Formats: sequence, C-alpha cells, structure tokens
Amino acid sequence: MNDIFEERFKVCTWDVDQADRLTMAAAFNYFQEAAGHHAADLGVGSEYMRANGIVWILSRMSAALESRPVSGARLRVRTWPRGTDRLFARRDYQILDEADAVVARGRSGWLIVDAENFRPRRPEALAAGLPTNDGLDSLPDGAGAIAASEGLEKAMDRVVGYSDLDCNGHMNNARYVQWIQDALDPAELAEASAMRLDINYLAEMRLGVPAGLYAGAIDGDAAWPLRRAIEGRTSEGQSSFRAELSLRR
Repeated sequence: MNDIFEERFKVCTWDVDQADRLTMAAAFNYFQEAAGHHAADLGVGSEYMRANGIVWILSRMSAALESRPVSGARLRVRTWPRGTDRLFARRDYQILDEADAVVARGRSGWLIVDAENFRPRRPEALAAGLPTNDGLDSLPDGAGAIAASEGLEKAMDRVVGYSDLDCNGHMNNARYVQWIQDALDPAELAEASAMRLDINYLAEMRLGVPAGLYAGAIDGDAAWPLRRAIEGRTSEGQSSFRAELSLRR
C-alpha cells in the first residue's frame, strides 16, 4: 500500500487548447484517473465500494495550474489521501514536469454515500485504514464551499449527451469543466499563463438533462486579476454546479 501514488501521463493533442497549452479539463482527467487507481491500490476502489453498497461521489474540487505544458510534455501526477473534514474525505494532487517543477496543485472533497438512497455516510470508518499524510498539503484552501453569485447572465444552453457520461451513467466530473470552458471567452482562456478552478458539484446530471450555463465577472485580486463565476442550472432552476475560474496572463 502506497501512501502517495504516482502515475505518468503524456500531454496529447486533445489535452491542449488552440494555444497548445494544457487545459483545465485535461488536468481534471489526469487527477480523476490517478485518484481512481490509488483508491483501488488502497483497497477502497469501485469494486470494494460496490460490494459494500456504497459509492464515492466527488463533491468539491479545486485545481491550480501554475504553468501550462504543451503537447508532447511528459508529466508525473502524484495523489494522496489527506484525512477527513466533517462528511468529506479529502484527497490532494500535484502535477510535476520532467524537471520535477510543480505544474499544478489540487484538492478534492469526496462523499461516501449509500448506493440505494444516496444518503451520506460518515467517512471516518472507511478512512481509518487509509494514510492521512499529515502536513502534506498541496492546496490547503481548496475544496471549499462556493457561495452563489448575483447577476450572472446566460452564456449558453447544453444537454447532457452520450460523450458526457461516465461508467455509472452520470455526467463525468471533467465534462463539467469542458462545459465551463465552452461557456467562457476562448481568447481569455488561451492567453492565460496560469489558472485556478474551484467547483462544487451540487446535483447529478444524467443523459438528456438540459442545463443553462450562467456566467459573470467577479472581483479579482493581485494574484488572480481575472475571475469568473459560472453556474449550471436545470430547466427547473436547480443549481447543478457552481464554479469560480481565476486567470492570470
């Protein structure tokens, strides 16, 4: 059992944007792959969870790209459990380049829910057998709650399609990020040398479900001058996700 899991990825042409820079959605894909493999390595992967009538649900995720590698770059993704916080089991991430420089940092908050009624279960019993990696924090302020933003305007409409689904029939967490990217100014995204995305997944999205994406500018700061709030809403007005994207040129 490894306290810290590592997996190597090569940046493919479908992982970059028009400026040949790694996208946030690609980073989310790397993170979820490594997290799933590490969970299985620790004995709490999908097969174990299914056999025990419980499911991992990604509830919150934050990732900061400190630089944006180009296609062909070879990266090393590291991930590790980081203890619990109330109902959340936390997991941290790093992406390093071939020179061992940190390219990205992340933190996620996972819920353990009953497979039948989807009620959350306390994570302590399951997490008791996992390493906590005390003091090893990649993005300490990540995976927090995101408040609703006022004055957002509709940017686009989408419908959950075949390519959005994961093996459980839900919209894949990285596909939300692709939707967010599509709802924003492509020039701003392509010109950004660094970016951070914080997202709360609020309601499951299944095949054929329509959603409106609403976006607007929010106050920036010295570290992140450009910031955008994005919210997905179903046709009934229910929030399916809230996110904040921060950019630096």
